[in-house]
Amino acid sequence: MTRVAVVGAGMSRFGTRPETLRALFREAFDECLATVDKGVAVEDIGEAYVGSVGFGGLQLGNLSALLAHEIGAAGVPARRVENACASSGFAFRDAVAAVRSGACDLALAAGVEKMNDVSGLHQRYWLGVSGETEWERLAGLTFPGVYALLAQRHMIEYGTTREDLAAVAVKNHANGAKNPKAQFQREITPQQALAAPMVADPLGLFDCCSTTDGAACVLVAGEDLARRLTDAPVWVAGAGAASDRLAAHERPSLTRLDATERAARVAYAQAGVGPQDVDVAEVHDCFTIAEILAVEDLGFVPKGEGGPWTAEGRSRIGGDVAVNPSGGLKAKGHPLGATGAGQIRELFLQIRGEAGPRQAADAEVALAHNVGGSGATCAVHVLTKEVPA
Repeated sequence: MTRVAVVGAGMSRFGTRPETLRALFREAFDECLATVDKGVAVEDIGEAYVGSVGFGGLQLGNLSALLAHEIGAAGVPARRVENACASSGFAFRDAVAAVRSGACDLALAAGVEKMNDVSGLHQRYWLGVSGETEWERLAGLTFPGVYALLAQRHMIEYGTTREDLAAVAVKNHANGAKNPKAQFQREITPQQALAAPMVADPLGLFDCCSTTDGAACVLVAGEDLARRLTDAPVWVAGAGAASDRLAAHERPSLTRLDATERAARVAYAQAGVGPQDVDVAEVHDCFTIAEILAVEDLGFVPKGEGGPWTAEGRSRIGGDVAVNPSGGLKAKGHPLGATGAGQIRELFLQIRGEAGPRQAADAEVALAHNVGGSGATCAVHVLTKEVPA
């Protein structure tokens, strides 16, 4: 199989956006094209994968054809990929697989979501259907409620504190303040995080990500084409994915996400690296407890130590691993279908040394971790500066 590299990546500004779905997608795609150093033609795209939950049912059918036409790629085989919040993480995986297999030389992986065109009630309903419906959503359990249960159990088993959770929010808001694409570009204090209104005990307002509009696009090329398009390709060294039980109450543990562990093992093995080699990571922090679970399940720290490790500042830019330098879902925002591709875009900049004030020093190995729902689906990708063996 051919080696694969990311040759271009772009995203819209995340936030509450009045523009149409097509306009957001065009914004992300135009920036993506502009980052391909030596230029590329839309006509060269051989496959297109668009991650979207279709939030609110605004364009569930033929979304990919609509967006392909918008960017001048009508005629390209295009399809929508839906896997809850991991939709464009899996779209990226599909694009990588297409190029690796030789099905095409250049593939587009993208994601888009308009979450703020519907009422708050409809938002909560649409978010809920990414979880288990019969026993969770219809019984009244929301996603904050699910993650609150995970946080409570983590506190019981490992002594994690609300101060540990707050440290995640403070760090990610500090990073988001340096990101011109982020929904929230302001810092917060630990006191603000701890004093915020309670959403689902122990998760307060600053422990929860927002509803967001946005789009992100990534171009993936085979080795020969990648070297013709850019002098600084970002190599896809490992691609792992896994699934787990959809209902949290059916899992053997509430303090680990088995899908993350399995997907990470595959990605690390393909890349020939381990968690100790990762310099920078974008992890799925839909809630602050989710980042703590992620850094443990990805092997950055032993189980139970994610909270203190974060509180000690070891996941800041300049720490052991720079976790969520973009601001993460918490501050950058979480437009469900666009989140995974947005993570890849951030790591593309990090490895190329183009992330500006949020740049992690000497970033050569990066990891993207994109989760669907409360952890039933997960895609993990390892990106490297040097070409993989």
